[in-house]
Amino acid sequence: MNYDFTPQETAFFADIAAAVKDTAAYGKLDCRKTPMDSEELHGITDVLARTSYLRLGLEHVDGLNGHLTLMGAMEVLAAVSPSAYLCIEASTRLFGRAICQWAGSEQKTRWLDPLLAGELIGALALCETNVSVDNQPLTTKGEKEGQSFVVNGEKQYVINGPAADWIAVAGDCDGNMALFIIEKNTPGMIVEAPLDTMGYEGTPIAVIRLDGCEISENQVVFPDAGQNMPAVLKMWENQILLGASLGISSAAFDAARNYAKSHKSGAKPIIAYQEVGFKLAEMLTLLQTSQLLAYRTAWTLDASPKEAEELMWCAKVFCTESAEQICSQAMQVLGAAGYVAGNRAQTAYRCAKYGQVTGTSTEISRVKIGDAELGYRE
Repeated sequence: MNYDFTPQETAFFADIAAAVKDTAAYGKLDCRKTPMDSEELHGITDVLARTSYLRLGLEHVDGLNGHLTLMGAMEVLAAVSPSAYLCIEASTRLFGRAICQWAGSEQKTRWLDPLLAGELIGALALCETNVSVDNQPLTTKGEKEGQSFVVNGEKQYVINGPAADWIAVAGDCDGNMALFIIEKNTPGMIVEAPLDTMGYEGTPIAVIRLDGCEISENQVVFPDAGQNMPAVLKMWENQILLGASLGISSAAFDAARNYAKSHKSGAKPIIAYQEVGFKLAEMLTLLQTSQLLAYRTAWTLDASPKEAEELMWCAKVFCTESAEQICSQAMQVLGAAGYVAGNRAQTAYRCAKYGQVTGTSTEISRVKIGDAELGYRE
């Protein structure tokens, strides 16, 4: 296992940061009163489409090492702007990956091609009464009526819901799992106002209601036979949350280290005080351990996919909980300066808890890890 990035990959990461630094930098998207709208989000996808970022995980890119490069790129974008990162990943690595993996050739031409070109914003609506789908069957249903399907249900916490051009709604279709691909402004689909969240303020997250929403039969995508679609979607979501945790951890650590070097107390930089040095040492230890575990998970997704699921749960628990600790310590190092709006440590701290309660939550992840080790894994 080699987690070192090549010069080409390092240059690629620098291109990503440079591409979004003006439109998605801290203070512009992550400390605002209203989330991004469709026009703002399209501006970010447009600049990212000029790199290979949107294609990672969906298509082979010469010189880039599959999921390992993707995880490194995720960390870079999430460190620049958590809100922009979450929007892009929901569109590309959830909506886009579902289309890439399960849609027919004509459907891919219709949705995937413009998405990779930065011209389409997608969303994926999975959760219903809560963010977990592990113990609750989906109640959203689509019923065939002639050449159409009529969809009814309600979805919670849909990332990009208010800004998306197309929304993939997970539900039941005659006893089978399906994705109903619904265009914005379709009659019967109501997208409520964006939720007011503690972190990721620039990310539009909303409830979606479907009341007799009629779509054509070529707007329905079925997963491969025998696949547990909700479990696969949760796996992809967990991967996104790993990248988010690495990004906000890196941003918080950088903010604390830079402040400790520049801020003085008693005529010397506060980094000279042992207690501050200990905090930075603990933060760096957690950050680098999180990176190693996340990168190993990414490598395993390519090298041995069957072993990746349990490793993903382990990484999800460690990385998301470490992110909260790193961000909290960063706030302590910055002191009162950390409470100023727009500070990178403050932004990261407000985002940190999200990774623990979404995707496969850290509690459910622990249960799944235990079951797998006891041989109860399905």
